[in-house]
Amino acid sequence: MCGIVGILGREPVALRLVEALRRLEYRGYDSAGIAVLEGGEIRRVRAAGKLRNLVEKLSREDLSSTIGIGHTRWATHGGPSEHNAHPHVAGRVAIVHNGIIENYKELRAHLQARGITPVSDTDTEIVAHLIDLKLEEGAGPKEAVLAVLEELRGAFAFAIIFAGHDNLMIGARRGSPLAVGHGEGEMMLGSDAIALAPFTSRITYLEDGDVVFLTREGFEILDEERRHVIRPVQFTQAASLLVDKGGYRHFMAKEIHEQPDVIGHTMAEYLDFGEGRVRIPGLPVDLAALDRMTITACGTAFYAGLVGKYWIEQLARLPVEVDIASEFRYREAPLAEGGLSLVISQSGETADTLAALRYCKACGQKVAAVVNVPESTIARESDAVLRTFAGPEIGVASTKAFTCQLVVMAAFAIAVARARGRIDDEREAELVRAMQQLPRLVVQALEHEERIAEVAQELAHAQDILYLGRGINFPLAMEGALKFKEISYIHAEGYAAGELKHGPIALIDETVPVVVIAPRDALFEKTVSNMEEVLARGAKVVLITDEAGAAEHGAKTFQTITVPAADPFIAPVLYAIPVQLLAYHAAVFLGTDVDQPRNLAKSVTVE
Repeated sequence: MCGIVGILGREPVALRLVEALRRLEYRGYDSAGIAVLEGGEIRRVRAAGKLRNLVEKLSREDLSSTIGIGHTRWATHGGPSEHNAHPHVAGRVAIVHNGIIENYKELRAHLQARGITPVSDTDTEIVAHLIDLKLEEGAGPKEAVLAVLEELRGAFAFAIIFAGHDNLMIGARRGSPLAVGHGEGEMMLGSDAIALAPFTSRITYLEDGDVVFLTREGFEILDEERRHVIRPVQFTQAASLLVDKGGYRHFMAKEIHEQPDVIGHTMAEYLDFGEGRVRIPGLPVDLAALDRMTITACGTAFYAGLVGKYWIEQLARLPVEVDIASEFRYREAPLAEGGLSLVISQSGETADTLAALRYCKACGQKVAAVVNVPESTIARESDAVLRTFAGPEIGVASTKAFTCQLVVMAAFAIAVARARGRIDDEREAELVRAMQQLPRLVVQALEHEERIAEVAQELAHAQDILYLGRGINFPLAMEGALKFKEISYIHAEGYAAGELKHGPIALIDETVPVVVIAPRDALFEKTVSNMEEVLARGAKVVLITDEAGAAEHGAKTFQTITVPAADPFIAPVLYAIPVQLLAYHAAVFLGTDVDQPRNLAKSVTVE
């Protein structure tokens, strides 16, 4: 979603704001802008499209201000355009905003009744006008902001500056993340630590409902009840993270190839290879006493949860419900007090997943979070954190975060099965040994990239693609289809192979490629039987299987992609590699924006 940065510094801030915004590009955006104070007056520069367009406009400006705010926008209210780009200005107020103001229509009507007509289509400009009205009525900046916040419904993070006040910046958050950065004689605001990493490693994370008043000398925080509070200063590693492409053409390619390492890092946290044991410390419940559990997530993380459901139910014989987080709380699912809910989010800021977490806690559930950002809101509000060690994932389409989530889910499933007495020491050690092979096997799977790229170019000519899988490979089929459509813009759907004849087979003809995910496991023959039904109707089948499966049925298909033979337990992690590469190389062939596909954002921080 939108990225926010603010700097109250000692030297000119315009280019520093741009540097911070570059680190927020991974969140997805359609326009960008900055606002500074020059001689006490607001100067604003905005541009639609990529950040380079803003940089080009700034090159024609002479800005020496030491206070400013910047923003990368992902459109919610009003289409992508310069006049909808942030910062928004009203009178003496400039503001940037991440989130959605749900009651903006009523507030807009209120402004129009006062003779004020906003010039943009956004909800954010309404907030700027409301604050400026309070200033006109005699309130100071702090009092004006606090009063307007009481009128707003929705989720937001704000950074605000005021004409005539070159030593004041105000931030506020409700639902959307916001952090304070501490420098030497300067203070900062940012959507996350990565944005502030070039300038500081000292971060204070604001809690929900907080308002912060910054000066160059320090800061003051009021909580949701408007009490003065102290939030801890933390040292973040974000400053040492190299957010670059590492010689790859795209971040997505780099992140796909980082998977052997990050899978190994994540396994090292949860597996004792010497003892052949799994360790999941800090869980807030007795796994042996559970009679069911719930998993909630969105997008790719949801598919990781579905794979986890198969593992947990098959190994531990524990019933698991998996819900799309955006729907979960609205169906008002009954949850047993003291039970366990697991939430999965790469960023730890996913708004729907955070709402699901809070619903579970309100029902008396204990919550464990599988997250990649340990300082995130979801991590902080959970009873336990099962961290993935994927490192920063910049490409919008999740790759290494997904496979690390699968590693955590696999380890968790083993732990639950062991606690419930469903597997013995020998079986636990066997599964740990299987997982231990993953980094090596993923390297081998990546060695087939050139072949996969050739197949991807064939698929890139299609208008529709079906992905099929059975059992634990059904969620992987849905994940493969999601990857393909989100970066290639070609329609793709994932189906359970056995459901094909219950409707989707009507779509099959010679123009519709079908990708079949079929390791040589217990369900292989059944999956191949469904593949034969597709072949009989003239479809071009791409079979993803191991060498044994290819030897048996590869000759019948349009194309066959081979994956190293492996224990069926780890197959979902391994088979994620070719489906990621298929999507990536199809998108590269088509010339789409692989890292920042249209209409998508990396971190979805509004509902």
